[in-house]
Amino acid sequence: MVQERNIGLAVVLTLVTCGIYGIYWFIVLTNDVGRVSGDPSFTGGKHFLLSIVTCGIWSIIWSYQAGKLVESAQRQRGLPGSDNSVLYLVLTIFGLGIVTYALVQADVNKLA
Repeated sequence: MVQERNIGLAVVLTLVTCGIYGIYWFIVLTNDVGRVSGDPSFTGGKHFLLSIVTCGIWSIIWSYQAGKLVESAQRQRGLPGSDNSVLYLVLTIFGLGIVTYALVQADVNKLA
């Protein structure tokens, strides 16, 4: 079961906690993307650790994969798929990861 999350509250909590809530949000969001897409290997803990080990480079790959998996989940539910993977990739490259999280969360909320 995927939990619908308040995007504005998550952004504010991320900023107020100096990114600590953002780590939690990244992990649970990744788990939710894995659940809605039916990909059990797409887990938050794994992607968080890979992001740390690669000094953040993996988060760029994550953003692209998340976009593809969200599109896959939309198609599985008979919805028109919107492939935002390149948008997520560009936003993450330019340091706007929190915007990527918000956009992915908005897509996941629609699927919840």
